[in-house]
Amino acid sequence: MLTLNPGQMSLPQLRAIAARFEPIALPHECEGQVRASAATVQNIVAAGKPAYGINTGFGKLAKIQIPDEQLAHLQTNLVRSHAVGVGALLDDATVRLIFALKIASLARGYSGVRWEMLQALIAMYNAQVWPCIPSQGSVGASGDLAPLAHLTLAAMGEGSVRVNGTVLPAAEGLKRAGIEPIRLAAKEGLALLNGTQVSTGIALVALFAAEQAFSAAVVAGALSVDAACGSDTPFDPRIHAIRGQPGQIHVAGLYRELLAGSAIRESHRHEDTRVQDPYSLRCQPQVMGACYDVLGQSAATLLIEANAVSDNPLVFPDTGEVLSGGNFHAEPVAFAADQIAIAIAEVGALSERRIALLIDSSISGLPAFLVSDAGINSGFMIAHVTAASLASENKTLAHPASIDSLPTSANQEDHVSMATFAARKAVDVSVNVRRIIAIELLAACQGIEYRRPLRSSERLEAVHALFRGVVTRYDEDRYFAPDIAAADELIATDVFTTFLGDAFAKAVV
Repeated sequence: MLTLNPGQMSLPQLRAIAARFEPIALPHECEGQVRASAATVQNIVAAGKPAYGINTGFGKLAKIQIPDEQLAHLQTNLVRSHAVGVGALLDDATVRLIFALKIASLARGYSGVRWEMLQALIAMYNAQVWPCIPSQGSVGASGDLAPLAHLTLAAMGEGSVRVNGTVLPAAEGLKRAGIEPIRLAAKEGLALLNGTQVSTGIALVALFAAEQAFSAAVVAGALSVDAACGSDTPFDPRIHAIRGQPGQIHVAGLYRELLAGSAIRESHRHEDTRVQDPYSLRCQPQVMGACYDVLGQSAATLLIEANAVSDNPLVFPDTGEVLSGGNFHAEPVAFAADQIAIAIAEVGALSERRIALLIDSSISGLPAFLVSDAGINSGFMIAHVTAASLASENKTLAHPASIDSLPTSANQEDHVSMATFAARKAVDVSVNVRRIIAIELLAACQGIEYRRPLRSSERLEAVHALFRGVVTRYDEDRYFAPDIAAADELIATDVFTTFLGDAFAKAVV
């Protein structure tokens, strides 16, 4: 059982939620604050004072006061009218993370929802009845309204859910799990729909995929240095200390550790004819270090947002006030997601250049296209084309979504963040880069074998052995796509963080 501590969740905990299912619970101390918040809402209703979203309409309709007997109907109508998402459904892992973020936010006790309603959501989560949430339809302001409406609609027994990979009517899915559909009270629909949990959840998925790709890219880059008989001088700590960039200093240390003890390097240390290696080998600390710093900044922003209360209006039980603001505006998430896309796209761009270097015998000193009998065999020729296509695709995907805005709700919501799209495309970029790195790892392992009987460092030989346990050596042309897929799947297991030690894991948290 995983206990969610609202406002205090960590990135390792969020990674675990995204990676696998585990039942959740809330600390007992949450109940008092949640009940006090709900009581504040009921007091406002009883007093008949107009309060946005509690007994008024929404958006441009906020001036219309709603009679008490229609307040529950108001919330139900809100959910139904806002469930307008389109496009492919979000996968179960992403929905699971979004669901957990929403529960934790409501449990902080500033949203005016009932404890019983919150427990119903937890029961749905623990029964693994996942709402079907279309991926498109949010502009990332006034909260992720459409996708969160689909989540809420499913909890009401309407719309669709996915159980064990099968899409079912929500009413049937809840019935199978023995869960009663929720009936919304005053403000609850709005509290569930407002918030940045969808854009934040997707951005976290992008971050976690970017971390996987980054870890593998550092390892792949070190392997490529040895495969190309490159120099380890560019990783000398003195070079990086006098510049002072923290990510650069840290990443240079990772390369030194990975390459330490390489017999391949020692074999040509005093015989180098090249004065300097190409940038894709030599400037790895500078490029990867900058990307490392940006990923760390994005991680910090997303962790804050994951623990935030981001709906509207907010209920403060200590004073009995309900305050309208704009915490639902996801600009921080949009910037973080765009930064992830930009940084990880650069990781992929650098990797693609190293693949090009390895297959070019005039630069690498390796057989053309990393295969014997080139001509009758094409080797890695078109695998590089795949890497180039992904790197090129990322140039468009990395264009910031956060610089765009379109007014909505009859100009009441006149500036929006586009955070949800920023997060979605950051996921796409991260996955593309992971596949580029998969190709480089295959190429670098092939290159290392052409240096035999010399061996690389102990760590890098362990990487090589791991890969050869999944993908065999490329001796002649064969069906290549499954090899790339196998390498990609290996990266997605997070195995490469183990080759970098705990220092990397702790640095990007």
